[in-house]
Amino acid sequence: MSKFLTLPVAPVVLVLIGSIGTQAAAVLVTDMLTTVGAPGVSGLRMTAAAVIMVAVFRPKLSGMTRARAINIVVYGIAMGMMNMMVYEAIARLPQGVAVTIDFLGPCIVSFLGLTMWRSRLWAIVAFVGVAFIAQPSNDLDIVGIGYAAVGAVFFGAYTLFSARVGKTEGGGMPDLALSVVVAALVLSPFSIPAVPHVNGSMWGIIVISGFIGAVVPYMMDTIAAGIVSAAIVGTLFALDPVIGAILGWAFSGDQLTWSMAVGIVLIAMAGAIITWRGARESRELVPSPFSED
Repeated sequence: MSKFLTLPVAPVVLVLIGSIGTQAAAVLVTDMLTTVGAPGVSGLRMTAAAVIMVAVFRPKLSGMTRARAINIVVYGIAMGMMNMMVYEAIARLPQGVAVTIDFLGPCIVSFLGLTMWRSRLWAIVAFVGVAFIAQPSNDLDIVGIGYAAVGAVFFGAYTLFSARVGKTEGGGMPDLALSVVVAALVLSPFSIPAVPHVNGSMWGIIVISGFIGAVVPYMMDTIAAGIVSAAIVGTLFALDPVIGAILGWAFSGDQLTWSMAVGIVLIAMAGAIITWRGARESRELVPSPFSED
């Protein structure tokens, strides 16, 4: 725990800002999910984010290496699909529940790297949280749960590649901009057909949502992952379920049962501890260059 207290303040603040932006953007577009469709909303806001990112950072393709190109493309696919899946889930589930299941992605990534059985015991706490959320009395949409679970897979990939892109030359912002362009292109088969269903006032919401829910969070996450490790950033993503649940309840009228609330807290807590322990174990397994043979 003492090591956790030495974590730089900057990454915590950056991820917190990103989390608030992501969840607030979801609240903004909730009403549009039924009229425009989750894939269309996701694609249009990603397109708005891509335009903003390219205009600000003006990325160049000259001097692009194969490794950088792979990181950019995979990161873009992960963020695009992660967005679409979680919006499909939010259209069918309370926001806090959808985001909590989504958070299992970075949690599982860290869990797979654990070797100490005491660390793995926290997975039981997370599974208990899932049981609390998914119990039949909560009457949750099974399709929504499926979308959130698929989104979790892409969230795990997003967590891993945020560090790779964040540690590239120039802080990773030009490469991040290109990744957002990739995400917009991946979702273009959904965003283009959705254009006729969007009226004047909706365009403003989409642009604002794209800025606070994509540009700001992706910048914050990438900068934070460039400062610390992907595992630590993944730990901080435990803020998402709690913030999502609070904002969904306060502004979208989401109804949370006591078991859903307990499940959200258990998963967020267990996920943060699993991810943090994974980061600590990986550091302990790497021998110090000053240690004696």
